[in-house]
Amino acid sequence: MNKVIVLGSTGSIGKNALAVLRKNKSRFKVIGLSAGGNVSLLNRQIAEFSPDYAALQDESKVKRIKGKVKVFSGSQGINALARMKSDVVILGISGIAALEPLLECIGNTRRVLLANKESIVSAWPLIKTKLKNSGTEIVPVDSEANAIFQLLLGIKKRFLNKIYITASGGPFLNWNRKDLAKVKISQALKHPRWKMGKRITIDSASLVNKGFEVMEAHFLFGIPLDKIEVVIHPQSVVHSLAEASDGCLLASFFSPDMRIPINYALYYPDISNTPLKRLDLYSLEKLEFLRPDFKKFPGLKLALEAAMQAGTAPAVFAAADEEAVRLFLEGKISFNQIPQVLRRVLLKHRPVKFSSYKEILFWIDWAKQKVAEACRMVS
Repeated sequence: MNKVIVLGSTGSIGKNALAVLRKNKSRFKVIGLSAGGNVSLLNRQIAEFSPDYAALQDESKVKRIKGKVKVFSGSQGINALARMKSDVVILGISGIAALEPLLECIGNTRRVLLANKESIVSAWPLIKTKLKNSGTEIVPVDSEANAIFQLLLGIKKRFLNKIYITASGGPFLNWNRKDLAKVKISQALKHPRWKMGKRITIDSASLVNKGFEVMEAHFLFGIPLDKIEVVIHPQSVVHSLAEASDGCLLASFFSPDMRIPINYALYYPDISNTPLKRLDLYSLEKLEFLRPDFKKFPGLKLALEAAMQAGTAPAVFAAADEEAVRLFLEGKISFNQIPQVLRRVLLKHRPVKFSSYKEILFWIDWAKQKVAEACRMVS
């Protein structure tokens, strides 16, 4: 029986993870759940899975947690849960807030199922150092990164010529560039293929998320940036492709359903005998692969530039994007002002190397402050 902790259990990833675990109760035992502030859903999950521990970010609601569980509260409570001994931690916390719990669980769990790119993007040198000799492995569960993980089992790195990371193109793939200035929040939140949290849905609409995935593949798998390319694939059934030096191209196909990569990562290196959702090849009328339009989606180009700058640039970019997306969702800036803000912040930043969590926190705070300044200057 594998002991599992789900961090961010009431979010999109957490709910999908529990849907998979629900079908595998003979093999996996949920011992811990954490949430931000959705107490009602957390209580239902506690009632169903009977964990030993629960954590809630919102300390004001802790007394409303029901059930025979030991309760942790606040960000330090979530870190305490992350430090509990386990076999698997499913990390579904959104944004840079996932970084500290990730660092805490390394060395205390056998495997991290990571559904968060910002932590890898922001502080890979720290994570890489802590992973060394820790006994912990990271298996990504974002569909594209998980697909790359699988593809690299079939091609040795010395024979790898290129990785293609696919993107649906989001809701604005066929929009005129000028019309992006008129985007409504409700329109940006209507992803054509995936049902996700608000932040990642906006990043997918701007293609910034694809830039994060390029950085993630570069750091997590050690693939040079010049060997990673983004390709638009509106059907979202090919999640990544790997090209070998002899020209052979391997592709990872599966239905656009987050439960599939979660299920794969839970069982790896075994394969589950019960498929969650088979892909009907005969239903696929066509498969399209298009070049991204960097003029229409400048956020993707900015993300790739931040990746090339290295050092603190990826963390600054991730933090600035998180803040800019928050302001967009609050109606304080327009959709097409997000990349304008990101460009201004990157222009003010001079990347440096870092070696501590305290240093990276400084640059995260710096970036968010610069977003406020940049917002006053965009048009």
